Amino acid sequence: MRLDLTHIQRWIAPGSRVLDLGCGDGVFLEYLRDNLNVRGMGLEIDHDYITQAIGRGLNVIEQDMDEGLGNFPDQSFDTVVMALALQAVNYPEKVLEEMLRIGRESIVTFPNFGHWRCRLQLGLLGKMPRSEFMPHTWYDTPNIHYCTVQDFEQLCHDKGIKILARDVIGSSDDKSMFANRWPNLFATTAIYHITR
Repeated sequence: MRLDLTHIQRWIAPGSRVLDLGCGDGVFLEYLRDNLNVRGMGLEIDHDYITQAIGRGLNVIEQDMDEGLGNFPDQSFDTVVMALALQAVNYPEKVLEEMLRIGRESIVTFPNFGHWRCRLQLGLLGKMPRSEFMPHTWYDTPNIHYCTVQDFEQLCHDKGIKILARDVIGSSDDKSMFANRWPNLFATTAIYHITR
């Protein structure tokens, strides 16, 4: 399981109702179901991922987040998760609003484009950053909104979203001292637990 997903599982209560937006192949939902007795549902647009998730015995809906989430009633889930997908949606602020309407709490993870290596590549080479974590070139990347830790926190402030907790993943390990102290510069991945 991806490192960001291992971090956020502690914020999900056993037996709760979870909606995973952009659930991919369903590995995370399967883990939550099997280890925390979570009643989960996934939302995905990739047909291959949907097939894999259904093969795991999961409930998955084929739906594009950018087209809205109006088919989900208010507060119908305890937690809504969106891991490494915020930067790939057209309207991230609208998706966040919908997440907090649908769930009592939400968890969001995203790559931090303010990381020092991204800054260095752009500043010295004059090219959009590429790394092991972000392997795509500028023209074939699924990332359409480049977001930093500070950008996300400003968005939360502007929209009246309460940050319950923040966690970060550094370059060399999951709990880098530098990433915790200066997340906008040293975190490769930002992880937020949010609510209204």
